[in-house]
Amino acid sequence: MAIGKRIRFFRTLKNLTQKELGLKLRYPERAADVRVAQYESETRVPKEDTIERLSYIFDVSPLALKVPDIDTYNGLMHTLFVLEDTSYMHITKNEAGQYCLALDKYTENSKAHSMNEMFRLWHDEYQKFLNREITKEEYDHWRYTFPKVEGDRFEERLKKLREKEKGHEFKL
Repeated sequence: MAIGKRIRFFRTLKNLTQKELGLKLRYPERAADVRVAQYESETRVPKEDTIERLSYIFDVSPLALKVPDIDTYNGLMHTLFVLEDTSYMHITKNEAGQYCLALDKYTENSKAHSMNEMFRLWHDEYQKFLNREITKEEYDHWRYTFPKVEGDRFEERLKKLREKEKGHEFKL
């Protein structure tokens, strides 16, 4: 999905009109909707600072806006080839005869280990969704703000540990 479609997707998810979004981006009122329409139709491509502002408005990671072209099977295939080249993945066939991507074997210090951890986090969050422990909106929020949401959770766990430690301090 190209950036224009992603902008439209998140704009409609936030129930914003093109004009409302353009005004939030600080474009003049008479040009606000035109500029957003140009982004969505991809006659213009937003600059990096605009992508940052869009991600702030939508409350998503800038990476959620800048996904590669997956609108066609060929575009998707080339995206998968890039993943194979850069992400320590390879094509394989599982026991059920289905083709899938798998992480290369890794050691604790390898980059594939980091990808495996990210996949584990994704799997855990997806299972929470399937088990109805979280809503679709919460699952989407996790996906669209990754990895920030995981950093926030880590900070919260660290804060609780520090508070717990304070309660167990010995006084001399």
